[in-house]
Amino acid sequence: MSKSTLENPVHMKSSAAHPDLDWSQVRETVSLLRLAAAQVDFSMRDGEKSVNALTDSFTSMAESMALLESSTRQLFEQHDVDENLKSSVTEHCSAVAAKTTQAIIAFQFYDKLTQRLEHVMDSLSKLGGLVGDSSRLYSPLEWQNLQHAICSKYTMAEERELFAAVMRGEDVQLILERMHQLTDQMTSSDDDIELF
Repeated sequence: MSKSTLENPVHMKSSAAHPDLDWSQVRETVSLLRLAAAQVDFSMRDGEKSVNALTDSFTSMAESMALLESSTRQLFEQHDVDENLKSSVTEHCSAVAAKTTQAIIAFQFYDKLTQRLEHVMDSLSKLGGLVGDSSRLYSPLEWQNLQHAICSKYTMAEERELFAAVMRGEDVQLILERMHQLTDQMTSSDDDIELF
C-alpha cells in the first residue's frame, strides 16, 4: 500500500488536509460552518448546566427569604424589639429583595443570549445548506430568500436592527458599539422585565 493511500484512504472524503481531485472549497466552508454551529450548541448546553444550578440556588434563596420575612414579622409582633434592630432587619430584607430583582434581570439576559445563539445556529445551518447546494449557490433570489428566512426568526428589535445594518454594509465594529450603547442605556433606565 502506498503512502498516499495511507494518508487518504478511500473511505475518507477529500479535505484540505488530504486534497484530491474531489476537493472543494465549498465543502470546506460548509464543514467550518457546521463546526461553528456545533461549538455554539456545545457552549449553550454547557452553560445551561450552570444556569440550572443558579436557578436552583435562586429558588432556594427566594424561599428562605419568604420564611425569614414571615418569621421576623411574627417575632416583631410577639416581642418588644428595639427600633434600630427592626430597621436593620428591614434594610437587610430590602437588600436581599433588590438582589433577587437583579437575579431575575440576569436570567432575562441569559434567555436573550440563548435565543440569539439559537438564531446563530439556525443561520449557520441555512447558510451551509445554501453554500453546499451548487444549484442554488449562484442565485441572488436564493440569497434573498435566505436573508428573509434569517431575519424572520428574529424576535428582538436589536437583532433586526443589527441585521439591517449589516445588510446595508455598515462597519460591524461601529454597529456593535452603537448596539452596546443602546443596550446599556436601556439597562440603566429600565429595570422592568421584558417578555418576549
